[in-house]
Amino acid sequence: MKIIDAKVFVGGPAKNYVTLKIMTDQGIYGLGDATLNNRETLPAQYLTDYLIPNLVGMDPRNSEDIWQFLYRGAYFRRGPIAMAAFGAIDMALWDIKGKLANMPLYQLFGGKSRDGAMVYAHATGADTEDLMDSISYYVDQGYKAVRVQCGVPGMPTKGYAVPESKGAFRNHITSYSGIRPKVETWDSDKYMRFMPGVLEEIRDRFGPDLKILHDVHHRLMPREAAAFAKSVEPANLFWLEDPTPAEDQDALTLIRQHSTVPIAIGEVFNSIYDCNKLIERELIDFIRVAVTYAGGITPVKRIVDLAGLHHVRTGFHGAPSHSPLCMAAQAHLNAWAPNFGIQEYLVLGTPECDALFPSDHRMENGMVLVSDAPGLGVDFDEKEAARYEYAPGSHPVVRLEDGTMWNY
Repeated sequence: MKIIDAKVFVGGPAKNYVTLKIMTDQGIYGLGDATLNNRETLPAQYLTDYLIPNLVGMDPRNSEDIWQFLYRGAYFRRGPIAMAAFGAIDMALWDIKGKLANMPLYQLFGGKSRDGAMVYAHATGADTEDLMDSISYYVDQGYKAVRVQCGVPGMPTKGYAVPESKGAFRNHITSYSGIRPKVETWDSDKYMRFMPGVLEEIRDRFGPDLKILHDVHHRLMPREAAAFAKSVEPANLFWLEDPTPAEDQDALTLIRQHSTVPIAIGEVFNSIYDCNKLIERELIDFIRVAVTYAGGITPVKRIVDLAGLHHVRTGFHGAPSHSPLCMAAQAHLNAWAPNFGIQEYLVLGTPECDALFPSDHRMENGMVLVSDAPGLGVDFDEKEAARYEYAPGSHPVVRLEDGTMWNY
């Protein structure tokens, strides 16, 4: 069995999904996601110019050797562009394996460990009452867990992942349109004075069973993060996400010394070498890598196994920058992983997206139920893909009130 060709498609409904399709001489094809949010053309070009010419003629069943060829053979290793490209290839090869075996991927991993995987929604509000309305909306939809973000009074812009006006809380997504980024303003002191009280109010209003998550999004210094984590302990969070920039991993030691709040980190990590020491030292409780950004199913499965040895659970990244292909790969890993924790699930739910990526994966009562179709269980309609073109965009950037650049 040989790979005879591969194609890259860039575009999608309100997103520049980067979709890889690998074709074989037996008529079986595999699909993978290489979407690198707001830098989509870079992994797409890497695939087209360098990687696909090397894939042609290879046996797609040898996915381990191909992954090692891509990673070890590049010399300059890791980084989000390369790993997203490798991730798409690895995903597509696993898709081919599942189709050859006529089995869903979770069966190739070792079978199901659970019937469904709990997900969390993004509840957000311009102010406290707006946030409470958002949480109520998702609880009514059957979610057992919500990530909560709230506008901070007195800041020129509201804060991370917060709408500027009330009532815009349902599936609110920060606008990334335009190549020149929007500038947000941040004040850590105002945030640290305000947010602990909001979290306690949420706990009081919604009771002990709702799982509450909160994302600091790298905004605090280590001492600030330790103090903040200690201050939010009464809210009994399910996790506190990215309290400090991921580059300074020793900061997590300081947080651990001062608080028992569970810590989730890793959505910007690209390999096991970004997180193995954090896992082995048990400085985190949830690992947040994504199958696309971390190089595919093959290396992420290794991360999951390592995490399981150290009481660390999975909490895969699931922002709208991941196409349904990445989310399907994670759904199969979630079904299998004995140390599963939770899955981020930001619902887009558009008919256009379903038409582009048809599948039988579904979400019911706050749980993702994985399809039993062979492979990833997701197809790709090339005629639908022809409707979309690449549209450049950028993440916002953050400055302090005096103009100093800060962490997004």
